[in-house]
Amino acid sequence: MTRARLLSPFLLLVSVLLLEGCGPKRPPASATGSGARATAPSSAESDYVDPGPDVRPLDSDSASGEDITFSDASGEGGPLADVYFEYDQSSLNDAARATLAQHATWIKAHPGVPVMVEGHCDERGTVDYNLALGDQRAQAVRDYLVSLGVPRDRLAAVSLGKERPVDPGHTEAAWSRNRRAHFRVSR
Repeated sequence: MTRARLLSPFLLLVSVLLLEGCGPKRPPASATGSGARATAPSSAESDYVDPGPDVRPLDSDSASGEDITFSDASGEGGPLADVYFEYDQSSLNDAARATLAQHATWIKAHPGVPVMVEGHCDERGTVDYNLALGDQRAQAVRDYLVSLGVPRDRLAAVSLGKERPVDPGHTEAAWSRNRRAHFRVSR
């Protein structure tokens, strides 16, 4: 076979693909407003967005998420309050155990909601030491929740050490707010 005969099908394929890209364009997807469904365009509407086969409106039987509140998409401001630790400790005090008992009830009542437990420390100590201490804190919380009947596979644990303080201050009050286990709840 000659080189020209081998290139002909290839050039034909490239030409078809290039012409395909030059065809009429669909308008970019955009939000249709607060829960409004997309409808067929009228003659005055030029920015119609086809919702596609995977989009369907929520009906009254669908989950509404009213019992899970978030201040943003990261899971911050969720339904589970932080628990706090004493300086250089990973053991749970009575207040932390009482809070975690409430958390266990909530987590078991929401079986489809995964929870991430983050262990945090104050700024004192080395990075490595605080990562290890944060891990001990996250594991202590996870283990206690499991002992209360929460399935272990619903809980992930991670240490953030001193890297994400909730209070950037350099006082005992700031440090006590930073020694915590924080919860991120996903949908």
